[in-house]
Amino acid sequence: MTNRVSRLAAVAVIALSFLSLACYTVQTFANAAVKPEKDRRAAPDFALKDANGNSVRLSDYKGKVVLLDFWATWCGPCKVEIPWFIQFEQQYKDKGFAVLGVSMDEDGWNVVKPFIEEHKMNYRVALGNDQVSELYGGLDSLPTTLLVDRSGRIAKIHIGLETGRDGFENEITNLLAAPTMGGVRPTPGFLPAWLAGPR
Repeated sequence: MTNRVSRLAAVAVIALSFLSLACYTVQTFANAAVKPEKDRRAAPDFALKDANGNSVRLSDYKGKVVLLDFWATWCGPCKVEIPWFIQFEQQYKDKGFAVLGVSMDEDGWNVVKPFIEEHKMNYRVALGNDQVSELYGGLDSLPTTLLVDRSGRIAKIHIGLETGRDGFENEITNLLAAPTMGGVRPTPGFLPAWLAGPR
C-alpha cells in the first residue's frame, strides 16, 4: 500500500513538472511571437531631434528591422532593457537591424545626454514630445517598445517589461529572416487602430 501511494505521488509530481514546463514553454513562445503580416499596421512616422541636434525620422530606417523604444531615464524597467538593446545593436546592425530610442523625459537633454554617456548607449536616441506620444496612442506606460518590420509595419508591441532578452532576440531574428514584400514600404500614418488589436 505504501509503495503504491509512493508511486502515485511520484507520478503526480512528474505530471505537474511536465505541466509547469509546458505552460512556461507556451508562455515563452507566446511572448516571442510577432503578429502575422496581415495584422500589421504601418508605424506612424515622426520627425525628432537626436542628441547631436540632427533630425531623425522613422522613415529614415526604410528596409531595416527597427526596435523602437519609448523610454525615460527615471524608468526602472527601461534600465533593465537598455543593456539588451545595446547588445542587439552591436550584434545585428550589419544584418539590417537598428535600435532607435525615443526618450520621453520632460527635463530633456539635460538628463538624457548624461544618461546616454553613463550607460554607453551605442544606438541613436531622439527626444520625444507630446505629438509623437499622441501618434502612438498616448504612451501611458514606459517602456513601450515596438518591433517594426522592414516594410515599416508594427510586428510586435511590448508594454512594460513583459518579456526577457531571449523573447526580444527571437522576435528580432525572425523578422530579420523574413522575406521582404517586394521592397515596398507602406506610407506610415496615424493609425490608432493598432492599439485596439492584439499586440
